[in-house]
Amino acid sequence: MKKTFKILTALILALTLCLGAWGCTPTTSAPSGKFVVSVESTTDGTNNAIIVTYSDGSTQTLTVKNGEDGANGQKGEDGEDLTVIDVYNEYKSVYGDITFDEFLKKYLSFNQNDNRFAIQNCLLSCMKIYTEFLVSTSLGSSQITQTKTSAGSAVIYSMDSEYTYIVTNYHVVYNEKANEEKNGGKIARKIHTYLYGSEGTPKSKSQPDADGYTTYEYGEMAIKCEYIGGAVTADIALLRARTEDVLAINSQARPVQIATGYCVGETAIAIGNAENDGLSVTEGIVSVDNEKIALSIDGTARYYRSIRIDTALYHGNSGGGLFNVDGELIGITNAGNEDDQNINFAIPYSIVTGVVENILYYYGDGDDQTNGAYKPTIGFTSLIESSSFVYNEQTQTGEIHENVIVVEVLENTFAQSMGLLADDYIKAITLNGEETEITRDYILSDLILTLRPGDTIALTVKRGEETITLTPVTFQKSDFNAIE
Repeated sequence: MKKTFKILTALILALTLCLGAWGCTPTTSAPSGKFVVSVESTTDGTNNAIIVTYSDGSTQTLTVKNGEDGANGQKGEDGEDLTVIDVYNEYKSVYGDITFDEFLKKYLSFNQNDNRFAIQNCLLSCMKIYTEFLVSTSLGSSQITQTKTSAGSAVIYSMDSEYTYIVTNYHVVYNEKANEEKNGGKIARKIHTYLYGSEGTPKSKSQPDADGYTTYEYGEMAIKCEYIGGAVTADIALLRARTEDVLAINSQARPVQIATGYCVGETAIAIGNAENDGLSVTEGIVSVDNEKIALSIDGTARYYRSIRIDTALYHGNSGGGLFNVDGELIGITNAGNEDDQNINFAIPYSIVTGVVENILYYYGDGDDQTNGAYKPTIGFTSLIESSSFVYNEQTQTGEIHENVIVVEVLENTFAQSMGLLADDYIKAITLNGEETEITRDYILSDLILTLRPGDTIALTVKRGEETITLTPVTFQKSDFNAIE
């Protein structure tokens, strides 16, 4: 413990002094009010150049001059002057190998608790949304059909020269009580969004439309959207608007950046239309990285894989973005515990991207018969036999690892044709030559969302004491079924 303490103390000292004294020569002044988002290093054998990129896009170059740092001897031979390279090498000797870039990114930071720069950037991708339905309600023995609006949130997923694609919750654009005949189905007959800083509110017109229904004006800042697909079982809906309409409101509007992971304890920043009072920001942490919650969106109760957060959410936050401290999307907020404000939920980014890219693929496949998202049925059931938390001393992070065991293989399915058997442990899946280790039960189901006609998969299993790669299978278009 004494050695560890000395290393960490020296590390703090080295990185603090690096910006003002020995061995590191900044080419620019140290930025204030910013935090590090990336670190890259290069070396020519004599000097180590460290390029630090900050949250506002600015960069700084630090140069470690090897062999010129020791005040009491060349190359610091007397051991009096500790350089960041010394700390890096000492760290490796205790905790194991880590790249210099990873080491610096982990420990070199400025104002690391200040998330304002990441949040400001995220605001360019966030929207509030209004949906409009014709809803029928019973009044005695008769039915009354009225115009109803509801409010929610959304994020810009992607943009091209013609269209901007926008993600929200399915339950934001769906109303179980909508009059299917008069409304044209259960999906909102009109959808409008507003960018942050250009927000409006629909106002009812004094005169009803030709059918006697209340109509609304959404104002010049409103962006008209159309629904292009969704999945109630994922609570994801995809909309699109004309890019020229979006940029006309704010030329800096941009898509979200998608994260590559998240962990328990990580900062979780929600941006949404809380209580329909306009886009606002709340902050908390990821409380549970994977949890099943029960929701009934269309009258059918289903379980949804979710991230649990203690970030405050309110009515109107549905469909909004959940971001990390780097401003990357880790989920779409969709539910909360009415009795406990510290228990709220979001759809993980891997499900969001899996469903959205799926919808986009089939929307643009040239087949009018395919709309929404599709996936094949592999044909087996499994359960988690055991699990444990695996902590990495080097990175000071950990993750849960699960042993996924096959319970049953259904007849005349892909699983059977692969040669999968009950009691096999699923260890990995190879998709088009790229292997993914199965350390959590949901990794396989998330990956299935990314499958397309022509893709080939192979499962690797542990059977007894032997590890086996099963017979690969290639999927045809006819193998895919619509996701509800």
